[in-house]
Amino acid sequence: MKFIIDANLPKRLSRWFNGRGYDSFHTLDLIDKNRTEDDLITALSLMEKRVVITKDKDFLNSYIIKKEPYKLIFITAGNLPNDKLIKLFEENLDLFIKHLEIDSLIELDLDKFTVFP
Repeated sequence: MKFIIDANLPKRLSRWFNGRGYDSFHTLDLIDKNRTEDDLITALSLMEKRVVITKDKDFLNSYIIKKEPYKLIFITAGNLPNDKLIKLFEENLDLFIKHLEIDSLIELDLDKFTVFP
């Protein structure tokens, strides 16, 4: 499974995924860094079959309207300290991966996550 971590999340999350054997990069790794346009992130997601992880509602709207990006984890947990954000992923990673093999959208809140086809 491959991931793109959006600008509104820490680069540390990308390193965390890489440390678990997943192919992940952060928008800071792109030429325009955190100024990378959403359209380019979406295009990369579709071309490379990468799951976009973001807090940006524009990606959610795009997914609902056009089924783009490829797959999406939309975080609605608010502004969390990085340690708490990583902990959310640690606690749910196996379930996320299982669901992303079949489903395309996960909404992650502080105390639950919801899966959509």
